[in-house]
Amino acid sequence: MEYTQLGRTGLKVSRLVLGTMNFGPQTDEATSHAIMDTALDAGLNFFDTANVYGWGENKGRTEEIVGSWFARGDGRRDRTVLATKVYGNMGADGEAWPNHDKLSAVNIRRAVEASLKRLGTDHIDVYQFHHVDRSTPFEEIWQAVDVLIQQGKILYAGSSNFPGYKIAQANETAARRGAVGLVSEQCLYNLFERRAEMEVIPAAQEYGLGVIPWSPLHGGLLGGVLKKEAEGKRRTEGRAAATLADPASRAQLQAYEDLLDKHGLEPGEAALAWLLTRPGVTGPIVGPRTPAQLTSALRALDVELSEEVLSALDEIFPGPGPSPEAFAW
Repeated sequence: MEYTQLGRTGLKVSRLVLGTMNFGPQTDEATSHAIMDTALDAGLNFFDTANVYGWGENKGRTEEIVGSWFARGDGRRDRTVLATKVYGNMGADGEAWPNHDKLSAVNIRRAVEASLKRLGTDHIDVYQFHHVDRSTPFEEIWQAVDVLIQQGKILYAGSSNFPGYKIAQANETAARRGAVGLVSEQCLYNLFERRAEMEVIPAAQEYGLGVIPWSPLHGGLLGGVLKKEAEGKRRTEGRAAATLADPASRAQLQAYEDLLDKHGLEPGEAALAWLLTRPGVTGPIVGPRTPAQLTSALRALDVELSEEVLSALDEIFPGPGPSPEAFAW
């Protein structure tokens, strides 16, 4: 396993991040434990979750599954860099109280304590803001974070789904307070969705944040969806179905699969390998539902994409270009 620093910190993390969103809703506890064991045995040490995972009436269930895995001992917690998130309303559906979500000091304190209890640990390594809270000033957010760091309940703070200007605003505010600020940004980024290259990733690089792409296969579309569809192995729905209904998008995906077939590459592994070549990327999040999906993701670490393939991928999925040149001269 290859390791890298998380942004400008001294924290060493694996080039792949284990996403746990499917643990509970899609994957039972025993299988989830097996996946985490396999990941840790392979050297994958960076695990990502969120307080709302489990969804609906089962919010928090995913953190509980991770916590029950830690409770099995054998150094599991000590060998894991644990990241979770705060923002979503954790009140029971239909009973969402006004201070049970977002990033007020009140909710941050409440959410940390609840996550620590579910996870069965005394600290969270990277505590991430799941979304921008436009109604809470960063002065208040950092005040709450400073207290938690002093108490040893969290070590670092990160963001998720932040635009570039909010990354700048957050870290400039932190700097004025003499605080470390954000050390990571978790953003939607893959071959099909490259808008993060315009503002988010440059801001992250400028402020020393590690970039953690989520949905690296764009909901499965970059995992060989057309071939699976033709073989009757996959039925698309939701966003994926809408994308495939668009002739231009379907043509892109066909060209993508044809290119990788020509070079003997597996689409899902190639999509992950491409992200590992991108400037500023710490490691993409892989969210396996099964042990086999994790094994496939781990193989991406050994995939080397030639300059020919990289150039062809840029032609099929052109990026937006840097800012401001993408929209100005």
